[in-house]
Amino acid sequence: MMQTMTFLDAQLLLWIQQNLRSDAATVFWEFMTDLGNMGFLWILITVGLLIHSKTRSIGLTAALAIVLNTVISNGILKLWVARPRPFSTFTEIIPLITPPVDFSFPSGHTSSSFAVAFVLFALLPRRWGVGALVTAALISLSRLYLGVHYPTDVLTGVLIGYGVAKMAVWAVKKWEARRISASQWHSAKLY
Repeated sequence: MMQTMTFLDAQLLLWIQQNLRSDAATVFWEFMTDLGNMGFLWILITVGLLIHSKTRSIGLTAALAIVLNTVISNGILKLWVARPRPFSTFTEIIPLITPPVDFSFPSGHTSSSFAVAFVLFALLPRRWGVGALVTAALISLSRLYLGVHYPTDVLTGVLIGYGVAKMAVWAVKKWEARRISASQWHSAKLY
C-alpha cells in the first residue's frame, strides 16, 4: 500500500515538474517556501501578537501551536516514519532548492504553517484568518512545486496543523478559564 501511494505521489510531482515549472513561477514559489523556513513568518506573527496586550492570548495560543507542532512533526513523526525525500527515491524528480537533508514525512513547512494559520482563523477576524490560511496553502504548495515533499507529506502536514491548532486553542481557553475563576475566587475571598 505504501509503495503504491509513494508511486502515485511521485507521479504527481513529475507532472508538476513537467507541466507547471517556469523560471517566473520558480521565483514566486521559492519566496513562498522561504517564508516558511524555520517557521519564520509564523514566529514573526506570533511575536507581534504577543507584544500587544489585546492579542496576547492569541499569540500565546499560536506559540503553543508552534511548540506542539515542532514536537509532533519534527521530533516524533519525521524520525519515526523516516521517509526519504522524493528526489532521493525518484532520481527523475529534480529539486529546485538546496535539497533538505532531513526526512520528508510530514512536511514541517506545512504543519507549522497550518498550525498557526488555523489558530489565527479561529481567533482573529475572518479576513485575517482567511489570509493566514491562503498563505499557509501557498507555502505548502511550494514544497510540491520545488520537488522536496510528496503530496501525502503535505496533506498530512495540513491535518497535523489542524489538530495542533485545535489542541492549542482548547488548552489556552481552559487555562484562561481557570485563571479567571481563580482570580474571581481570590477577589471574593478578600471581601
